[in-house]
Amino acid sequence: MEKAIIGKKVGMTQIFDAEGKVIPVTVIEAGPCTVVQKKTEEKDGYTSVQLGYEDVAEKKLTKPELGHLKKAGVSPKKVLKEFKLDGAADMNVGDEVKVDVFAEGDRVDVTGISKGKGYAGVIKRYGAGRTPTSHGGGPVHRHAGSMGPATDPSRIFKGKIGAGHMGHEQVTVLNLDVVKVDPELGIIAVRGAIPGPKGGVVFLRNSVINVKAKGAAAGISNNPQKASARVNPQKASARNR
Repeated sequence: MEKAIIGKKVGMTQIFDAEGKVIPVTVIEAGPCTVVQKKTEEKDGYTSVQLGYEDVAEKKLTKPELGHLKKAGVSPKKVLKEFKLDGAADMNVGDEVKVDVFAEGDRVDVTGISKGKGYAGVIKRYGAGRTPTSHGGGPVHRHAGSMGPATDPSRIFKGKIGAGHMGHEQVTVLNLDVVKVDPELGIIAVRGAIPGPKGGVVFLRNSVINVKAKGAAAGISNNPQKASARVNPQKASARNR
């Protein structure tokens, strides 16, 4: 069953597994989320639910937002997000989604707004190289340099690298392991880093990547030609003994 929840990034820490190995994790304060709206195949052409997260004062919402929430009989929410889930038909307006919908071992995709870096040049923004710093290079060592084509087309094509606003854009990190879930504290720990600053809103849902179990043990090939010298006597390493 597909699952989704809205949360807030708390920060990064470490967790030790049963073997004593260190696992870097990001702690997310997730839920509780309330189902604000439900869309059906008959009425809307597809099935989905809209979740609301984090209570907020009424004065901080617009009248359309407030009317939308009051129609659903839900307290004012700061964040609204729609999710297309295969189990959306079984959910109803007013239902609560808590962090325990996920369990240890699940794989999730996490979406958030990356940290804003402000105005940046091409070297910081795209990793461009600088010009030589000797023999009259002039004060243009970190500039983008010439990039315009010739008379035809007499313009710069869209998508060309250049200076500008860096960061503060939607980023999704795929296929992260859920290392720990604490329903009492309402937190979930996922392996690795996720986008956004501390306190940033993030969206979690089942990973779109299907991880298939490998047929053989890791590092062992089923190809007899690649077998070790102990198994394959015709291998060069065996003949040179």
